[in-house]
Amino acid sequence: MRFIKHFWSYLVMVGLIFLLHKPMGILPPLGRLFSPFEGFLQNTTNKSTLSDQTLDLNGVKEEVKVIYDNNQVPHIFANNEDDLYFAQGYVMAKDRIWQMEFYTMVAAGRLTEIVGERALEYDRYNRRLGMARAAAKIAENLKSDPISSKILESYTNGVNSYIAQIDYKNLPVEYKILGYSPTQWTPYKSILMLMNMRNTLNGGSDDFRVSNVVDEYGLDTVKDLFPNYPAEESPIIPVGTPWNFKPLPVTTPSKIMAGKNEDKVIVKIPSPAPEIGSNNWAVGGAKSATGLPILSNDPHLGLTLPSIWYQMQLSCPTVNVYGVALPGCPGIVIGYNKDIAWGVTNVGSDVMDFYKIRFNNAEKTHYMYNNKWTPTTKYTEEFRLKSGKIIKDTLIYTHHGPVVYNESKESNFNKNAPAGHAMRWIALETSGSDWMIFYYLNRAKNYDDYRKALTFYTAPAQNFIFASNQNDIAITPNGKLPLKWKEQGKYILDGSMPEHDWQGWIPAEQNPTVKNPPRGFVSSANQFSTDPTYPYYLGWKFAAPNRAVRINERLAAMKNANADSLRSILNDNYNVAARRILPTLLPILETSKDASIAPAREIMKKWDLMNNPDAVGATIYERWVKELENWIWEDEFPVDQFMLHPTEDRTFEMIKKQSNAKWFDNKNTKDKLETINDIVLGSFKATIDSLTLHNGPMTPETWAWAKVKNTSIAHLGKIPGFSRTGIINGGGRGIVNATSETHGPSWRMVIELDKEWPRGYGLYPGGQSGNVGSKYYDNMVDKWAAGKLDTLVFMKNKDEKSAKLTRTMTIKPKK
Repeated sequence: MRFIKHFWSYLVMVGLIFLLHKPMGILPPLGRLFSPFEGFLQNTTNKSTLSDQTLDLNGVKEEVKVIYDNNQVPHIFANNEDDLYFAQGYVMAKDRIWQMEFYTMVAAGRLTEIVGERALEYDRYNRRLGMARAAAKIAENLKSDPISSKILESYTNGVNSYIAQIDYKNLPVEYKILGYSPTQWTPYKSILMLMNMRNTLNGGSDDFRVSNVVDEYGLDTVKDLFPNYPAEESPIIPVGTPWNFKPLPVTTPSKIMAGKNEDKVIVKIPSPAPEIGSNNWAVGGAKSATGLPILSNDPHLGLTLPSIWYQMQLSCPTVNVYGVALPGCPGIVIGYNKDIAWGVTNVGSDVMDFYKIRFNNAEKTHYMYNNKWTPTTKYTEEFRLKSGKIIKDTLIYTHHGPVVYNESKESNFNKNAPAGHAMRWIALETSGSDWMIFYYLNRAKNYDDYRKALTFYTAPAQNFIFASNQNDIAITPNGKLPLKWKEQGKYILDGSMPEHDWQGWIPAEQNPTVKNPPRGFVSSANQFSTDPTYPYYLGWKFAAPNRAVRINERLAAMKNANADSLRSILNDNYNVAARRILPTLLPILETSKDASIAPAREIMKKWDLMNNPDAVGATIYERWVKELENWIWEDEFPVDQFMLHPTEDRTFEMIKKQSNAKWFDNKNTKDKLETINDIVLGSFKATIDSLTLHNGPMTPETWAWAKVKNTSIAHLGKIPGFSRTGIINGGGRGIVNATSETHGPSWRMVIELDKEWPRGYGLYPGGQSGNVGSKYYDNMVDKWAAGKLDTLVFMKNKDEKSAKLTRTMTIKPKK
């Protein structure tokens, strides 16, 4: 009996050992993951890693000093550029290797290798967008560029030097949980990082939705409800700026779009994300307390942990620069040096168009172009699943670009393009010279250097803002911009017509720009680049003007500005949209006899138009305008029929000036003709009912804007417990402090230029470390939520002393 008891215990023990050392689904062997000697517990920060250390590494020519400050920002001092970028790659990989590699897996369409077949459709979509193939082509082209190739080689060697030191014990916890390990870094992977950012900033399109509206209501309705310029705007280049050049001619064909959508193909299209954007501005010396410019930038992106940016200083005899880098890429993207500061916001020009393609047969071997059957190009792609199984897919390319989906019956990830439509996208056809803009900006000393740097940049187009200690400020919407006729690409184009191809490129020297404008400042907030007098078509839909209007109002009124003045604008919660529309809406609310909405109506009447964290009025307004928009447009332009609602600007204009417009009537109610009053009152009542249902009765606590908005910073891999939720802050979409539920300022920066040495202030919502067990994983989040900025430690040389400097890592050549 005793033998039988021990026998069963032995079997259980053997079974547990077997299970704990065997992968289960996408999970790794749990025994190793939970091992106290090498499992996830080893990912807590070891104090020895936060003290001085010396490393002997292959790959450096001379000694490199990496001095860390109290936020664990590395300040790298090297004696040559090769060692500088080697060290940058090494320290960045040390903190962020999992994040770096994960982004490249996304862009390359290789997540199936990590999580298995459930990522197949997402991978297939990204692979069919063409990012991996374009990155490979750029990598090959860069081999002929001596500067770019050398920088990428040095950076790559640094990353790989760190990867070579990783064992399971110090493997980032995400690798342990998902059961894989990092592979060798290559310049190709750095370019994939660039492609991923291009997709984030310019990977959306409204072509199909607008075309569906044309099919349903006609071109006149589209021109009325979807105008090419808003009623209220404050463009980036001040109105009245002269265009001192002779524009290239652009011929508009008689047919401006493909024929009606006879196939009635219904598609889901990711519109350009309204949360993706940014603010930047610079005031000239006449407006600053110091008599020299001050520059500010806060790029708005998805909020993630680890943070999208990585702070650092890079210094060697040819450069000394501070700012934020993109993990996986060499150089500084946004920052400053002794003489200049620069920043970027997204232009949002229309650089992704879709073409309806007519194929000759089911195999799609040829397509009609210019009255001839033209051969397609086909590629075979392989997807390797976590199980080892390989799935193959066929990609079809036309001269326009890839056909994202071949058949309507395909199981599409997000139906970004219907079957039989080719995509032309600026991201797929650039040489890769983009690296050089940051190389030259990092070293720039004046306005001429800034202008030279801009010539190397292609995509995605950015509003490059500039300030120097020579008292110059400037801004340029810059990039490779297609030459188009007016409204080209607003609708689906005809892939058989040469006239529908892009007509060439706007000459770089004719991109809009302004230097030292009379108003004393430059700014951008993703709004229209210019007024309608600019002779080229850049697109019809840009960010709503609300942020731009508020920024320009504050800058225009500002005198004796200092860093704190500009920091206050970064945190400005004033709601320009509400100021514009509430004077029309509130009198309509006053006509209601419904006692249930009276308390909320009183809140709205007393609201100061600030989207502050405790503002109940902000909660009601933000939810109400969404509800109001749906009540007006959803019956005619239903989302499930993949149509586009008119913009907020056009909606507000109609409410204010066209109170008898037919669109206020709900066509689904056959026995009633709704008026603007019905829509305003009904949507307000529905808003209050919905807020009550989801948040309880209205109180200052339960309906506070921060609580309802519920800003969160999600872990990049969506691993539970690795995120920050319930962050208390204000702002919102269309607010200068553009913090929404999942997006917001990914880096806030203010730089005061000075003849001797600049003063910098900055912060991002996260920390330097990608290790969730480190206190530097998210140590800046609370300060960020409170709108504070750290004083940045920009060192003149490696011997500079500061109480904020905490430790030194010395890298020596291995003998």
